[in-house]
Amino acid sequence: MSILKAVSTLSLSELLGLTVYDSTGAASGRVREAALVPQEDRSRISALIVKTRMGSRTLPCSSVSGIDGGIRASTTLAEWNPATGAEGQFLLSRDLLDQQVIDVHGRKVVRVNDVDFYQETAHNRLILKIEGVDVGARGAVRRLLKGVIPFSVLRKLVQRIPPREIPWEFVDLIETDPARRVKLKISHDRLAKLHPADIADIVEDLAPNEREAVFETLDEEVAAEALEELEPKFQKAVVESLETDRAADIVEEMEPDAAADLLGDLSDDRTEEILVQMQPQERQEVADLLEFGENTAAGRMTTEYIALAVGATAHDAIEAMRNFEGRMESMSTVFLIDSNGTLTGSVPVVKIAMAKPETPLLALHQEPSIYSRANAKEKEFAELFDKYNLLTLPVVDDHNRLVGVITPDDIINMLRAKL
Repeated sequence: MSILKAVSTLSLSELLGLTVYDSTGAASGRVREAALVPQEDRSRISALIVKTRMGSRTLPCSSVSGIDGGIRASTTLAEWNPATGAEGQFLLSRDLLDQQVIDVHGRKVVRVNDVDFYQETAHNRLILKIEGVDVGARGAVRRLLKGVIPFSVLRKLVQRIPPREIPWEFVDLIETDPARRVKLKISHDRLAKLHPADIADIVEDLAPNEREAVFETLDEEVAAEALEELEPKFQKAVVESLETDRAADIVEEMEPDAAADLLGDLSDDRTEEILVQMQPQERQEVADLLEFGENTAAGRMTTEYIALAVGATAHDAIEAMRNFEGRMESMSTVFLIDSNGTLTGSVPVVKIAMAKPETPLLALHQEPSIYSRANAKEKEFAELFDKYNLLTLPVVDDHNRLVGVITPDDIINMLRAKL
């Protein structure tokens, strides 16, 4: 049975530069790096990279007996292999210090000033694990004054500075170099579980190449929802930075109206490139919306809604809602159309939920019938929302055929763009 013994905490800045003594007691070099292999263990340091007179050598942590004014190794210098930068190896000083990371718990982007470890010993061997990343003044001061003032004085000084640390489990790394992204096997699962609006807030704080890195790793559906929450200028920048096929995969997962608004802000050539890569049905929906003026009802509407024949029942409506794949806001009302697609009525979902399954929807139709013309200006359909406290507003063409609906989200996005 392994017996673990906890030891005091240690920071990366304190670890770097420490003298390493081999099993003979000879000073053999100084610590240059601390390495971990994320695909094996996301937090446990696997090895120290030691600068020696023979070049950089890899000292496995399994060969470290302790840290006491220096690193104590249980093997000789001759047994340490050359440091070759093995595949999958993540170097903390190179790859983490001063880098931006996503604090998935705090839903924000922070910069790493230092890394804190906790130490354990098992059978006289060191176990060194990352406890968290220091994103406050304590880590910055520790690095700035290292070597300038005595170590003991520096330790007392930084203890007076309130800590600001993000636990390692709540950190997700942003990797922007494609070659190193292959090596770094840390997933973005935690990031993907955040609300799309939170992901959008995080992404807007990132540098352009880091935004691209996030959207390269997210699932298409999550990426689409997050992209819809971005400010238009950031939406455009992200889509322009992505490969065409990746951009198309994300755009076709967006709501048709949001996708049309986005593509309408791009150059004609870029829009055409993305449309060509999209699936036929999604491409047609978006292409149809692009024909309308952005500042009209048709330009703001979505083409995803529930419309049933005038003879449909409450049971039919429930079944249609079960199979509906559009956004929830578009489900608040079920619309009735005749054989020509003409809008004949609208039924709030709350009435359907309270009705018997065999109840005709026409009997639940609400009066008066409120709708907007496709070419109506923003002020006109916004006033209808305000006047009648609508949840959805149907949009009809010149022949009164239902062509789309406007939801509160569409109105909010319209107003936000004007701020």
